[in-house]
This record gives sequence, structure tokens and C-alpha cells, in this order.
Amino acid sequence: MGTSARGSIGPLRLVPRDSSSRSSDSRPLLDDRALVAAVKAGDDAVASVFCERVWPSVDRTIRRLLGSADADRDDVAQLALIELVTTIGRYRGDCSLDGWAQTITSHVIFKHIRRRQLERRIFTDLLAEDSATLAAPTRDESRANTRELLGRVAVHLDEMVAERAWAFVMHDILGYDLREIAQMTSSSLAAAQSRLVRGRRELHARVAQDPALVEMLETMTEAP
Repeated sequence: MGTSARGSIGPLRLVPRDSSSRSSDSRPLLDDRALVAAVKAGDDAVASVFCERVWPSVDRTIRRLLGSADADRDDVAQLALIELVTTIGRYRGDCSLDGWAQTITSHVIFKHIRRRQLERRIFTDLLAEDSATLAAPTRDESRANTRELLGRVAVHLDEMVAERAWAFVMHDILGYDLREIAQMTSSSLAAAQSRLVRGRRELHARVAQDPALVEMLETMTEAP
């Protein structure tokens, strides 16, 4: 793979991650520190090993922030791997390699979402996917009502300040803690907490002023 941390790069590919391909690899295993040092030195021979090492964090972050069914998931994954290799010089070891990979990947995702200007669809997909257990699979009407409700919530989220909306989704829907959110959004812990509090308050106010949404919530609450 013609990729160097200090030069121009070609397309990266996701390396095989099954046990058989790893066992047949004759290259010695490197710990994170040695692996990062080799990539920083421009050693193309270990670039694919590096991509395989960070892939679980990249994939997990994409699934949680972009959604597992998103059509651009593979493209975003490639962009994230490229960004990780080309910015490796900025990694100082202040956090774990997994934490750093998560941060860089989240930045790539946020840029991608802003470029597409499809926050409404992303929020809808994320909320609907994460709440699949709210309705039994056999209760089609209940599931449809849940999706409609979540779609209305997503509209309100889309109209909010993006940072506050994302803080709410990442914390209350996806389960990231405030420190993770601060790291992934390149903000302070205090800023992440403030965005979450303001986001919750604004969303609750918006819901309260949406009669149709209030009625839907009351109906779902009263349902057996």
C-alpha cells in the first residue's frame, strides 16, 4: 500500500481481519507504541497492520454515530483510516490509541454529515435504530407509531444548534459519557456538559410546544 504519513497517499483498503489471515502473517506483532513509531517513520510495510489495529474502534464509532445501515459507511471508514495514517504525527500518546482513533473517526463523521447536510435523516435513522426494542417485532402499528414519533423528535433536533443536538444524541441515546463526548468533539468537559444540559432543556421545550408530538407520547404511554 503506497501510503506514507509524510507524503501523498493512495487508496487504503481494509485488511482481512479473520484469524486465518492473521495466523499466516509472518510479520512480528508490534505493540501500540512500536506500531505508531513505525507508521510515523513512514514504514509502508506496517501501514496495513496499523489499519487492522485501529479498525474495531473505527467501525464501532461509525456504527454508533452514522448508523449501521448508512450507504456511505464504507466510504467514511476509508476516509477515517486515511485520516488516521496521515495525521499520525499528531498522536502524542496522551490517550489510548483506541481513544485517539475514536476521536479522529468522529471528526471525519461530523465533517461528512455537515457536507451532506442530512442531519435530519441521520438523527431519524439513529434514533429509530437504537429504539428498535421499544415495539415488539409483531406489532407493526406500534413500530410505525414509534418511528413516526422519533421522526418528529428528529425534526426538532435538526432545528437545534448542532452541538447541543449531538450532545443529547450521543449521551442520552447512544450512551457515550461526557468525557468521551468532549474528546470526540474536541471540546472541554465543561462545554460538553453545558451543551448536553442546554440541549435537553431546548428539546423538552420544543416537545412541549408540539401538540401532535405530545399527543403521540401520551397515547404511547397509555397503551397497554
